[in-house]
Amino acid sequence: MRAVQFIAVAWLMMIGSADAQNTSRLGIFEGTTDVGKVRHAGSTEFRPQSDEYVVTGGGANLWGNTDAFQFAWRRHTGDVGLTAQVRWQGQGGNAHRKAGWMIRQSLDAEAPYVDVMVHGDGLTSLQYRKLPGGSTEELQAPVKSPTAIQLERRGDVFSMSVSTDGKSFLPAQRFSLTLQDPVYVGLAVCAHDDAVTETARFSAVDFKPYGQTQSKNLALESTLETISEQTAERRSVYQARRHFEAPNWSPEGGSLLFNGDGRLYTVPVAGGEPKLLDTGVANRCNNDHGFSPDGKWIALSDQHDGPSRIYVVPSGGGTPRLVTPLGPSYWHGWSPDGRTLTYCAERNGNYDVYTIPVAGGTERRLTTADGLDDGPEYSPDGRYIYFNSERSGLMKIWRMQPDGSDQEPVTSDPDYADWFAHPSPDGRWLLLLSYDKDVKGHPANQDVALRIMPVSGGQPRVLARLFGGQGTINVPSWSPDSRAAAFVSYRLVAR
Repeated sequence: MRAVQFIAVAWLMMIGSADAQNTSRLGIFEGTTDVGKVRHAGSTEFRPQSDEYVVTGGGANLWGNTDAFQFAWRRHTGDVGLTAQVRWQGQGGNAHRKAGWMIRQSLDAEAPYVDVMVHGDGLTSLQYRKLPGGSTEELQAPVKSPTAIQLERRGDVFSMSVSTDGKSFLPAQRFSLTLQDPVYVGLAVCAHDDAVTETARFSAVDFKPYGQTQSKNLALESTLETISEQTAERRSVYQARRHFEAPNWSPEGGSLLFNGDGRLYTVPVAGGEPKLLDTGVANRCNNDHGFSPDGKWIALSDQHDGPSRIYVVPSGGGTPRLVTPLGPSYWHGWSPDGRTLTYCAERNGNYDVYTIPVAGGTERRLTTADGLDDGPEYSPDGRYIYFNSERSGLMKIWRMQPDGSDQEPVTSDPDYADWFAHPSPDGRWLLLLSYDKDVKGHPANQDVALRIMPVSGGQPRVLARLFGGQGTINVPSWSPDSRAAAFVSYRLVAR
């Protein structure tokens, strides 16, 4: 009997020792496995002395409809923030080898997932597969070979941020996908060549569980950002847990104007605390406002005295002067000479594009098509007014002569509903807000894309994907040098 007890105790000690060794070998992770078909087995080792994970993986690809890679994972329920520094061991290797954080529905090779992957050539992407066996898609970061990467899950919203100094993180891409809890969260490495294995070292690994937040306990967070036209690099200017909207870039280039809680605020482009702009009795401003070409005036739409009407105030603040006696009227653009305003207005049940002299007078109706015509804005040379119209059945960007003649479509992609085209000051680009084709109107809190296209024509390209919509870029938001634009993104966070 004592011999049996001794064997049992010894067996339990061995099991405990094995568990301790496994914990030591895998650090914060529960298990490690090769997902999909790989010719050479992978491995994961945690090195407590250097506090880093060394992950070796094979596999033909982590892409397409099925995956093959090494995965160090743990099961997790709820929101989470994941951070790491990633560097490849050894020279050479396939330029498309991948290493990074992954959140995966299951360990099946065809499972839906989201990841942030650093490629062998430095390309860094937010990758995702929406459906089992579906195709993989990606959203690229604006910088290559970042010092650190971050993947965050907040409900159904997944965000990629990157750091160039290992301390501060810049938002890069964001989109929504529903994954059912529990999910598999971990570090992944794929060689992109099934004949070999590749090794990546992960340091400064941080796993922050945020818990499960009920929708009633979520608060809206708004972030005023700028984005480079050339690199798509994003920079946060101001962030707060309140709702604000629609930035304009000041003509001298040093500040941004936005609205929140019915008032207008200015904030330095370099960052800082916003300052309230005095707009007198106009204290129920909406998201339609902007500077005159000479920077002396601000046109704004306000509804303190009934439906929205358009006023002008000195750019430094002051007493508002009414321009449009009729409402609702929503400002969208100044003519290049500063003498005329263009706007969207509802008259007799139909929304159309109008113009009116800044000094006041009789408004002129420019569009008469059935359905909504909105977002008018002059080209910098004054030759055209760009606007968005649903006359074709899907919201698209159009343009016309300033007198309303020669109305013609500008965008035609059947997969997007396009809103609020903003010509760059140098006359080269159009920046627009695009929803999925099935989204009606321009609601808030949606997956949207900022897209850019040459004024001369061609297909728009995605500059950024984000959580936003209404309030993101309703009004002109280009920098004076046409190198960047300002916008507002949103997210829902725990109170």
